[in-house]
Amino acid sequence: MSTELEHAKSRASPGAAMLIGALGVVYGDIGTSPLYTLRASLSGFATLGEQHVMGVLSLLFWMLMLVVSLKYVTLILRADNRGEGGTLALMELAVRGIQGRRRWFLVVLGLIGASLFYGDSMITPAISVLSAIEGIGIVSHTLDPWVVPAALAIIVGLFAVQSHGTGAMGKLFGPIMLSWFIVIGVLGAWRIVQTPQILRAVNPMWAVDFVAQGPWTAFLLLGAVVLALTGAETLYADMGHYGRPAIRRAWYGLVLPGLVLCYFGQGALLLADPSAIRNPFFLLAPEWMLIPLVGLATIATIIASQAVISGAFSVTRQAVQLGLWPRMDITHTSAREEGQIYLPRVNQLLCIAVLVLVVGFQSSENLAHAYGFAVTGTMLMTSLLAFSVLPRHSSGLRKILWLVLISFFLVVDVLLFSSNTLKIIDGGWLPLVVGASIFTLMLTWKQGRDKMHQTLAGDHQPLKDFIEAIEHYPPVRVPGTAVFMSMIVDTVPPALLHNLKHNKVLHEQVLFLNVQSADVPYVAFHERYELERMGRSGWQIVAKWGFKQEPNVPDLLEQLAQDHPEINLEPMQTSYFLSRQTIIVVRKLSFRMRWRRSLFAFMARNASRSTRFYKIPPNRVVEMGMQLEL
Repeated sequence: MSTELEHAKSRASPGAAMLIGALGVVYGDIGTSPLYTLRASLSGFATLGEQHVMGVLSLLFWMLMLVVSLKYVTLILRADNRGEGGTLALMELAVRGIQGRRRWFLVVLGLIGASLFYGDSMITPAISVLSAIEGIGIVSHTLDPWVVPAALAIIVGLFAVQSHGTGAMGKLFGPIMLSWFIVIGVLGAWRIVQTPQILRAVNPMWAVDFVAQGPWTAFLLLGAVVLALTGAETLYADMGHYGRPAIRRAWYGLVLPGLVLCYFGQGALLLADPSAIRNPFFLLAPEWMLIPLVGLATIATIIASQAVISGAFSVTRQAVQLGLWPRMDITHTSAREEGQIYLPRVNQLLCIAVLVLVVGFQSSENLAHAYGFAVTGTMLMTSLLAFSVLPRHSSGLRKILWLVLISFFLVVDVLLFSSNTLKIIDGGWLPLVVGASIFTLMLTWKQGRDKMHQTLAGDHQPLKDFIEAIEHYPPVRVPGTAVFMSMIVDTVPPALLHNLKHNKVLHEQVLFLNVQSADVPYVAFHERYELERMGRSGWQIVAKWGFKQEPNVPDLLEQLAQDHPEINLEPMQTSYFLSRQTIIVVRKLSFRMRWRRSLFAFMARNASRSTRFYKIPPNRVVEMGMQLEL
């Protein structure tokens, strides 16, 4: 039985280990949102009355139920790409079978969602760790000056251990988060017992009355209430690791009850003592429990940060595989788990960005202004893509129901997103700038690659015609097999032309290899390649890997040698020929086109070498340089 099939079966029937594992990775972000959400939502009122606490709490509760429970856990998890979720996986599912302007529109939506995710990846570690460390100010205000230095030290340590992998640490994530949800639920229940009238906030009329009395105030508050929804996208993005059943059971069985009890407990505390608004989460606990709770909260926020960092690595790898980002060095930190990877450049840049945020904003309250924009933007892109996917295979009343439900959530997402756009001046500009920058880079890379392919396809001659020509007038043959990496199927690779021009020889056997990325996460071993004979001693092979797999050319050739023993693929008799293009930007172009192509050329120069990306042995590679004008 294949590993993929075993993984699928384990996800279909999750056990206790799978459920606890989902707690540690999937729910770290949304699980730590009670640290700052209610304080950010209510701290703007001059006098905190019952109508404020009950109204905001009711609004928060129903947002959790509608957006997280109904939209994501119940509906969006159905839009899986062969078991995988996330913005890019959903994008590939949405564009399948679609061409023209609509396809390009859907691709742009996916790029926007992925770009905004990086803004979220920067802010989550900063705001989570800061909010946890701020608990020491409740113990003693003399410790307040140590909040930022302690947060910086924790963040540096967190990013420093990424290169060693998180396998061992990951085993502790689930049990710690299990303890976290139990503790915050028990503390919330303890406060609810003391002030049970807070349970009336479950009635949605409190939220309706609050909105009716001040529509503009309620609209502005959506920018803070949305902090309770941060991490909802993670439910969908991590579906491939734990499966739909485990994520749903963990949510309804523990996470949702723990969050609701904690939020209502904070509300009960504020009804009894409005001055507790300075930090309603840590003031839930009795005095003797403050220091242990600060320690537990710090560990929980580290786990939440780790999940987001790992998510950034995973999204970047998907973008590279789909041709949306230049090749990067990817290191596997586990011999057993394919998803445990480390990207040095991403780790370094993300660490610097998080440290700058901590120093620049100083507190979780200040960072809350910047947080919601990236989250709500990604949620909006997910809804728009789901609008193209979920109703596609339905008809009649079922299709109408899908359209009505997704339209409703689109309205909610637009309200949440537009409310957060009002915070751009107060810090929302940060994820906007980050997202716009990464979107520009992704779009530039994709359009540049498309343009380069068009140029190469226009200049190249058909492969079959060329093979027929050299068989009629054969060059000098040398022993061994030459593997020519080809960017475009059925065309002559530039490396072959350069080899014949300069060396005037050709190997006894020639293999033309084109590597493609499929629009599915995994391609089965037996579906890995298609082979076509191109002459007496020439073959063309088109190989495909899923966007969550990494190409490994030597492994592919080993598989090919077993299936086709007539092809000599002995490692020491096989040479790889690659073309290395140097992009030359045409000076006559307009300024707008010239700077975009100059940016593409810069990205191409700094991309990881093909030999590392395709796992090709460097001592068997011959690189042919060529200049390409764009």
